[in-house]
Amino acid sequence: MDDPNGPFGTGSGGILRQPKSVWATAGASVVAFMGIGLVDPILPSIAKGLDATAGQVSLLFTSYFLITALAMPVTGFVSSRIGGRRTLLLGLALVVVFAGLSGTSGSVGELVGFRAGWGLGNALFVSTALAVVVGAAAGGSAAAILLYESALGLGMACGPLVGALLGDASWRYPFFGTAALMAVGFLCIAVFLKEQPKPARKTSLLDPLRALGHGGLASAAVSAFFYNYTFFTVLAFTPFVLDMSPYRSGAVFFAWGLLLALFSVLVAPRLQKRFGSPKVLGGSLVLLAVDVLVLGYGDHTAAVVCTVLSGALIGVNNTVYTELALGVSDAPRPVASAGYNFVRWFAAAAAPFFAPKIEEWTDVHVPFVVAAVTAALAALVVVVRRRALNHETGPQPRHAVEDGVTAFTNRPAHGARW
Repeated sequence: MDDPNGPFGTGSGGILRQPKSVWATAGASVVAFMGIGLVDPILPSIAKGLDATAGQVSLLFTSYFLITALAMPVTGFVSSRIGGRRTLLLGLALVVVFAGLSGTSGSVGELVGFRAGWGLGNALFVSTALAVVVGAAAGGSAAAILLYESALGLGMACGPLVGALLGDASWRYPFFGTAALMAVGFLCIAVFLKEQPKPARKTSLLDPLRALGHGGLASAAVSAFFYNYTFFTVLAFTPFVLDMSPYRSGAVFFAWGLLLALFSVLVAPRLQKRFGSPKVLGGSLVLLAVDVLVLGYGDHTAAVVCTVLSGALIGVNNTVYTELALGVSDAPRPVASAGYNFVRWFAAAAAPFFAPKIEEWTDVHVPFVVAAVTAALAALVVVVRRRALNHETGPQPRHAVEDGVTAFTNRPAHGARW
């Protein structure tokens, strides 16, 4: 019999019985994650509208994620001083401003710059949202984390679809639409999320970097760096290879995002429970390497199918990497997350820049060969460092919530040093 108080239940601890503050933060998270894939189906339209090359337009991802990576050590510093609620509102306000400005861009250079400002706002919001959801949730963290993961998957799925629907009329409309939705999210959080006491200990700018001294967390971050290069080669470069209308491209990436969401929330935890995180991650990364090779060398139908199927593998990888990053070390979860994200988002910035360059230097197939190699390298790190990544299972760590910045007491982990 299903437990009404379990994560999927309707009891006081279930995913459906959460305070308005949790739903407001989760709803804003959906829109925040929509911003990642929003430009996917309209990249060719943006290139045409601004008379830009594929390489120039791909910088929309590079500037976004480069700023996101650089801002990661700053987010904990800020939120531990002004509180989780104010950090969320600051991040949302920046997204509203820069998403709106993106829609007014007169050149690709302006658009790349505005996306950088958008990335700063998104870093402040996304890095704090999970801690705030956990802190405000009823019935413990399990349902709250599941709700957050569901928001991530839904946002990744809906971003390309919204981008296609609005972008069919003009490439500028998706940016204005995102600004409007985030403004609604800002109002909901301002109204429904109450401020809580600030944490007893303030996070320094160097804490996330010091956390990477732990062998298990460093291993997860390095592996995720290589994996993210593959992930964002698929996300940022494939639309040019598919060469489809915004509607068709949006449909492909909606199906991709739907599989990402389903496998992230429903499939990955079951696989982890049965086989363990390192085995699941290593196997999924090898399959992803094969998938992108077929994507690069197959015909158009094969490319579409492999793009969609990659969503399932990416969904599994995302969940396992997040679980490893937050549980493999003894660092507080927000600090461990910031250090891990600081490393991996640099690859998300690099892939959209280098993939079109590699195509210019060689041909359209080679960027996918490079992506397959980076996926294989990510798997190799997992295999070599599996002892460090084999953190203990069992009861979830205790957590104390202070103003949306969750201070977790994690279990000891194997492989404390390289």
